[in-house]
Order: sequence, then C-alpha cells, then structure tokens
Amino acid sequence: MNDVNKLYELWLENTADNEEIHGELLAIKGNEDEILDRFYRNLEFGTAGLRGVLGAGTNRMNTYTVCQATQGLADYLNSKFDSPSVAIGYDSRINSDVFSKQCAEVLAANGVKAYIFPTLMPTPMLSYAIRHLKCQSGIVITASHNPSKYNGYKCYDPSGYQMTDEAALETYGFIQKVDMFEDIRRIPFDEAMEKGLIEYIPDEVVEAFYTLVMERPINPEISRNSDLKLIYTPLNGTGNIPVRTILSRAGFKNITVVPEQEMPDGKFPTCPYPNPEIRQVFECGLKLTETEKADLMLATDPDCDRVGIAVLTGGEYVLLSGNDVGVLLAEYMLSARKEKGTLPENSLMTKSFVSTKLIDRVAAKYGCKVVDVLTGFKYVGEFIAELEKTGDENRFIMGFEESYGYLIGTHARDKDAVAASLMICEMAAYYKSKGKTLVDVLDDIYAEFGIYVNSLYNFAFEGASGMVKMAEIMTETRENPPAELAGLKVLEVHDFDAGTITDTETGKSREIGLPKSNVLAYTLPDGNFAIVRPSGTEPKIKVYITGCGKTKESAAKLAEDLGEAMKKLLKIG
Repeated sequence: MNDVNKLYELWLENTADNEEIHGELLAIKGNEDEILDRFYRNLEFGTAGLRGVLGAGTNRMNTYTVCQATQGLADYLNSKFDSPSVAIGYDSRINSDVFSKQCAEVLAANGVKAYIFPTLMPTPMLSYAIRHLKCQSGIVITASHNPSKYNGYKCYDPSGYQMTDEAALETYGFIQKVDMFEDIRRIPFDEAMEKGLIEYIPDEVVEAFYTLVMERPINPEISRNSDLKLIYTPLNGTGNIPVRTILSRAGFKNITVVPEQEMPDGKFPTCPYPNPEIRQVFECGLKLTETEKADLMLATDPDCDRVGIAVLTGGEYVLLSGNDVGVLLAEYMLSARKEKGTLPENSLMTKSFVSTKLIDRVAAKYGCKVVDVLTGFKYVGEFIAELEKTGDENRFIMGFEESYGYLIGTHARDKDAVAASLMICEMAAYYKSKGKTLVDVLDDIYAEFGIYVNSLYNFAFEGASGMVKMAEIMTETRENPPAELAGLKVLEVHDFDAGTITDTETGKSREIGLPKSNVLAYTLPDGNFAIVRPSGTEPKIKVYITGCGKTKESAAKLAEDLGEAMKKLLKIG
C-alpha cells in the first residue's frame, strides 16, 4: 500500500494543471480502496493495446497513460524504421477525439508522421488506411463494445492487423522506460499541422475503402431489385454513415435508422452495454417495428467492427448468434460462388478456435477448408498476410469469430461490420427471393448436420483481487483436468499454454501448432466441447460450450448441463 500511496501523491503533485484529473484525485484522498484500484498496477499493454476505465491513475485511461503509450510507440518505431508514419482513428467514446489528437501531437514531436481521420471512423477503415498510406503502425482509440466508462488504445502493425505478441512486447518494453510526467514530448496540434508533421487522412482513402467493399457482393442484382426492409442502429457509434452509404450504393432503398441511436454519443444513453451480442441494444429498434415491420434488424457496435442481427420469422424477431451468422454466411457465400463459378479451388476460411465447428461441416460440403486460429482477429490478419506472400489471397473467403466479428475478403485486416452488413443484407435478400428467412435457412442446415447449441458464460472479476482470483482459477483447473463433464467422458485436454493436446485414454500428447495462450479446452464425444480462457480485454473468465443433439431441446439441455459442469469445475457461482 505504501508504493500505491507514493504513486497517488506523485500524481497529485504532477497533475495540478489538469483540473479534471487533479479534482478526481483530491476527491478520493484518504479512500484506500479507491486509491488502490487506480494505482495497484499500470494498464497492461498487450496485443489488444490498452483498455480500461476512464479516470485518474495508472490503472485508468487518461491523457497521461495514453501519451506514455504513444511515446513508447514512437520510440519503438524510431528504433525500427527510417521516417516512420502512423495512421490514427477514433470512435464516438468519451475523449476518443481528444486522445487521438494527443497521440498525433506526441508522434509529431518525435519525428513520426501522423495521419489522422478528421472525423470518427470504423476500426476496419483504419486497418485499411494503414496499408493504403504505407504506414508503419496505426492507432485506434476505442473500447469496442464495452460500457461507456471505458476507453481503449489499439495498436497495429504495418500489415493492418493488431500488433503481434512479439511487437507488442517490444513496444511495451519502450513504454515501461517512459516517465509519464517527465519524458513525453508533444507539439501543439495546429503547429504540427502547419509544419506538415500531422495530416488529415483525405476522403480519397475512405472512397477507396468503399470501392473495395463494393467488390464483395456475389449477387449484386438481388440487392438492387430487393424490397428487403431494414432497421439499422449504429448504437451511437461510427457505423452510421459508412454502413448506410454502402447499403445505399448496393441498392437497398428501405432503410430505417433508429433515431435515438443514430448520432455519435459516448454515453450510449439507450444502451449502457453497446454490444450487439445483447438483446437490449435491439429494444429501440423493436419499438419501431410496432408501426412498421422490417425483415431484418442490424446493429453495429461503436467502432463498427462487429454486427448483430434480428430476423423477422413467423411474426417474431429472432436474434441470431455470432455463430449462427457465421454459419449462414459460409453457406450463402460458398453456395452462391459455386453457382456463379467464382469459388476458387482449395478455398479457405478461418475462424477462432472457440467458434462453432458446424461451419467446418458446412464448408467441407463445398470443398472449402476451415483453419482454426487463436482468439483475436490479428491471427486472421496474419493468415491473410501469409497467403499474400504466395499469391494465394484469392483463396480466402471469410474470417469469422463467434463474438460477432466477420471479415469478408481481404481489403481490411480486422473485423469489418461495414462489409459484413452488406453481405448479410444481400444474403437475406437472396433468401427472401426464394421465400425463406435466415432462420429457415439455419433450420435447413440443422436438418442436414444436426443441432449445435453454442453458449458463452462470462464471469467478472473486478479489481486487484479479481486478477489474482482469475489466475488462481486457471492454475487450479490446469493442474486438475476433469475426467468427465455432465456425464460425458473428456476425450482430449487441449492446453494452449503448454501447446499440447493430451489423449486422456493413452496419456500421449501432440502439439497444438498454435501460439501459446492461457486457454484450456476439453473435447467430448459427438462434437461437444468446452473451453475456458481469461478475456484479453476485460476482467472476465469466459467459458464456451457446444452441445450437440438431434433436436433443439436435447442440444440446449446438454449445453446447459455442460455449462453447470464447468461452473462446478471452476468453482464459480
């Protein structure tokens, strides 16, 4: 506690000229719990960059932690490149625009050219801009779908995907050397603009992105002639203009935007958790359907890299999961491209290993191979970059993760809800022309391959004690693997930290062949499985369950039983 109090006093002394931060520090004077939570650690800089609650302290997102990270990034880039440059984007969150300009000021003062979007833009647009402008890195100020009290700082490689583990670790080494009160160099934004050290990213980059997205449609005539009725919500984020622009260019004419969630607002007044995985974000859209029915509702998260949907079927709106949409997209794109004769030989898809295995079976029907990667879309980006080296990028159809992230094509190296929204709408219009909803199509897939019920459990562990508890749970579970779960024998134990898959019957192990990660997975009979991992961006342990059955009821019951078995194993709840 003494070190924490010393840090607190140091911050009090050095923030007198920052009224907001200094006032917050004064307000917690003598409150040991509050001081501990703000100063017990530095925000961790990992492959997802920084993410944390806004406020004063080393464990918070604020001007000091953001500028320290940027100074470290500038030092790293200057050690690696001659005349490096960085592209900067930001979303609608509180202080995102402020932090983005501060990043530009620090980079400029360190001789690193900064290109910054003049207004908020989706994360995939930044991913594209890095490569278009031939930058050596990129920064996005966003906390994706977290509540409004959060913000974050994502850092990118020259290839347009988030930093690899190696680059992030090296950058973090430079960050750790930076005294946030003594070592940060900055130049006023306007002065840097006049000197050409900072430039706004021109509209031509945005237009080039749109042009590439408009190359994605498979049946463009379907969209142009469709009477599909859409309700769209950008959840007060960055998707409003890009998504509507793309859908309009594709020919969709009947689009209603949820008025309460249309304009940028980092407070997210109608959706405290602006996450398209949650039904609550659709409530305002559902109210609109009381007077005007829509065939499909779309919701993109604040930085527009994820998209969720609700489908009108049988007079009711059914929310489809990220796994459901991934499977539907695979079926539609592969079947449509096969029909058009544009499906490449040896086509490829990627998915995070925690995503549904049903997509493997759908893809196999069309001769498409699905490659599993670790959770984190940078691994999809890396996969595409490797394909490019051998000229095989045209084999890539889609990257997908169960948390509502999709990349259609190779124009970006991160999840892209702009292109995904377009493909989802084309898919819905296509099946509507056949007299089917997306729910009908999913039922057809289930009838062919069996029912897959996928469940996700999130267990939160806040504060310093929470981090310790999470580590203890993972260690104990790793040291005591289960022999069975919900009456099903555990066939294999996958330990991604050790890099091994162990056959429980023979005791023999083989290599996983993926980078190390703090993840445990259990293979069960008949396609069932369970996975546990700490979140990389939030203080949570996540448990992924798949229950398979011949009926929805039996699969759902098995998934529920497996969830309870995992809670018991982890001693949670």
